[in-house]
Amino acid sequence: MQYSIIQKSQLEGALRLDAEYYQPEYLNLISKIKGQKSKVFFGKLIEKITHPKEIKREYSDRGYIFLLAQNIRPGFLDFSEKRYFPEEVAKTMPQNLLKKGDILFVRTGAVGDVAVYFGKPEKVLASAHVLIARPNFKVSPYYLMIFFNTKVGKNLIIRGTYGALQPEIAPNYLKRILVPIFNKKFEKEIEQMVFNSNELLKQSENFYSKAENLLLEELGLKDFKPKEELFYIVNLFKIKSAHRADAEYFQPKYENIFNFIKSPIKKLGEITKFLNHAKQPPYIDDGEIPIITQKHLGKAFLNLEAINDPETKFTSREWFKKYPKYKLKDGDVLYYSVGAYIGKTNIVFEELEATAASFITIIRPTEGVNSVYLTVVLNSIIGQLQSEKWQSATAQQYIYPKDIKNFKIPILPKPIQQKISSLVQQSHQARQKAKQLLEEAKRKVEKEIEKALHEKE
Repeated sequence: MQYSIIQKSQLEGALRLDAEYYQPEYLNLISKIKGQKSKVFFGKLIEKITHPKEIKREYSDRGYIFLLAQNIRPGFLDFSEKRYFPEEVAKTMPQNLLKKGDILFVRTGAVGDVAVYFGKPEKVLASAHVLIARPNFKVSPYYLMIFFNTKVGKNLIIRGTYGALQPEIAPNYLKRILVPIFNKKFEKEIEQMVFNSNELLKQSENFYSKAENLLLEELGLKDFKPKEELFYIVNLFKIKSAHRADAEYFQPKYENIFNFIKSPIKKLGEITKFLNHAKQPPYIDDGEIPIITQKHLGKAFLNLEAINDPETKFTSREWFKKYPKYKLKDGDVLYYSVGAYIGKTNIVFEELEATAASFITIIRPTEGVNSVYLTVVLNSIIGQLQSEKWQSATAQQYIYPKDIKNFKIPILPKPIQQKISSLVQQSHQARQKAKQLLEEAKRKVEKEIEKALHEKE
């Protein structure tokens, strides 16, 4: 049994009296920061912390980007999934608008994820699930962001969470966190590492964009725009064959796209050796094997850093060994088949000790089709239109594996497939290097904290 005894003077007034807040691990972190030669409350390093106004979710095709909590990753912003608000709506809520250098904290849910807004893309509106800390630039906001992503900083944030079902963090608590301050040279070094990481992320986006463009150019779809028909006639035989009577399923746009494609086309079921939704693993509190869900899916690559989030569920190694075909493998294509993100597809680029939740369909192509190429196709307008077509006409939208097997996949020559795959792999490598730089920056700050503590002793 672990316990701690604290003096009445150590209690923070009547603000917190719960034992969790005063557990030894947290008290040790506080001692570490207090032991630093130079430290200052976070509230002294910012102009204000803003809790953005709640907005009714009515998205548009263009306008201001709407920053959701899931766009905030540890150390960087992921805009691979974008939602937009009309400009006229955005301008009515200036407190939600981001400025370059703003430090962004996930307020509820995955509390502890922190990133900085670099000023690009422009015109970004934050959701109410985010806290915006506007820096006064006495200390680099990029250094502050890295500190809050270290083990010390992140745990100090988590210490302040409240609420059992949906943990939250309050602005006033963040202001009271002590931040260690080092010399300007070290601060600039950390800042430069963050800048370099951001440049690598831009390179990653550029490589993936080139892969998408190459696919569309080779298929003759560079300028294709799907056209929504107001009315159309469907043969009764087709309705009976499809076992569907909803008008949306028969929209001509879903078939018109294939009129532009000259390459051979095969059904997905014909080019896969395995295609099925994962078997739902049981959630085990002390399990060792992470379960991949929608929160781990990015635009094309798994967000493996999200495995460390408190919301990640785990299962047992015994279950994992019992169902080996659901162990994720290098080259697996993961297709999200339920809910708002139907069609989101990721490639597994490494051997993982992980499995997937049942609403993720695992696709393993035959040797004749490149897995990375298939991922790009499914994420493109070709895959997304078919995802729209085949989803069930019910409140909880779902696509069954038997229907995913009917997806039409254009088969480009192997050299083109390989070229597209190479661009995506370069994108992944740049992304990995960006994350490694952030990890290195975190380690440097953690090392400096320990070093300053020992020097004082």
